[in-house]
Amino acid sequence: MITALAETFPLRNPFTISRGSKTEARVVTCSITRNGHRGWGEGLPYPRYGETVAESIAAILALPEAISRAALQQALPPGAARNAVDCALWDLEAKASGTPVWKLAGLAQPKPVEIAFTLSLDTPEAMRAAAARQAHRAVLKVKLGTPADMARIEAVRQGAPRVRLIVDANEGWTPEIYTELAPYLIRLGVEMVEQPLPQGADDMLAEIARPLPVCADESAHDAASLPGLLGRYDVVNLKLDKTGGLTEALRAKGEARRLGLKVMVGCMISTSLSMAPAILVAQGADWSDLDGPADMAQDRANPVTYDDRHIHPALPQLWG
Repeated sequence: MITALAETFPLRNPFTISRGSKTEARVVTCSITRNGHRGWGEGLPYPRYGETVAESIAAILALPEAISRAALQQALPPGAARNAVDCALWDLEAKASGTPVWKLAGLAQPKPVEIAFTLSLDTPEAMRAAAARQAHRAVLKVKLGTPADMARIEAVRQGAPRVRLIVDANEGWTPEIYTELAPYLIRLGVEMVEQPLPQGADDMLAEIARPLPVCADESAHDAASLPGLLGRYDVVNLKLDKTGGLTEALRAKGEARRLGLKVMVGCMISTSLSMAPAILVAQGADWSDLDGPADMAQDRANPVTYDDRHIHPALPQLWG
C-alpha cells in the first residue's frame, strides 16, 4: 500500500531569501507498507520548479502498488514526489531486510558531517547580530541576492570574524554584480557563492573570470544536467528534492566527481526525515548544508541531532 499526505511544520523564525520569506515547511510524506513492514520518506514540493503539494500527492498515489526503485526512476521525473517515494522504498527495504540503507547502497558506515548553518536575509545590523550568535559554528551560509549585499557580508564578518563563510545569491545577481563583489568577498574569506545568476541566464559565467568559485543550485538537478554546467560552474549543490531521491543523488554525486566538479549537499527547509538520506550523500562532500530542521518549532519523532559543527547520522527509528 502506498499513501501520501501533506504535513505542515512551523518554523521558530521566518526564513528569508531574495525571492521571499516562509514561516513553515509544507512537506509531502509518503509511506509504503508491504508484508507487515513500513518505509517512509519526505519531499518538499518547490514552487520555483513548478511543483505543488497537491500534484505531488496525486503523482505518488497514481503509482503501482508494487513499484520498484528501478521502475520509479522512469515513472516519475526528478523532484519532490519521486524523492519521497524513493526514500520510502529504501527505508522499506532496510526494515524488511534488517540491513541499514548505507550497507544496502554499498556505502561506508556514515559519520557526523560538518555542515553550514544558514543566516537568513535581513538588514546588515540584524545579520551581524545573527552571525555573532552563530560565531561558534564551523561554517555559515549567508543568504544574499540584493543591491545591499556588500554591507550585509561585511556585517556578518564583523559578527563572526573567524568562521568560514559561503554565500547564496539565490539567482539575485547580474554578471556585473558578481565581478564587482567577488574580490571583496574573497578578501572577507568567502569560499564560494551559490547560484549568483538566474537559471537560464547564466551563460555569462563562461565568459567572465570566476575568481570566487561558483556553485550551481537552481541550475543543477539530476546527473544528466551536470555535463552542461562545465565551463560555467565549479561546484554543484545536490539536493534530494531536485535529484528525485537518494538513488539519483548518489548517481549525480558520482557524475560530478567524474566531471571534476566539487560537491555541496544541500536541502530544502524540511524535517529530519529529509535529512536522514541526505546525510548518506554528504559523506565526503566538499560542503554540506543540512540544517533544514535546525530552526523548526516542531520536527519528527527521533529527529537527527546537531552539535556546534555537525549533523549526526539518523537513528534507525527515524529512517534507514
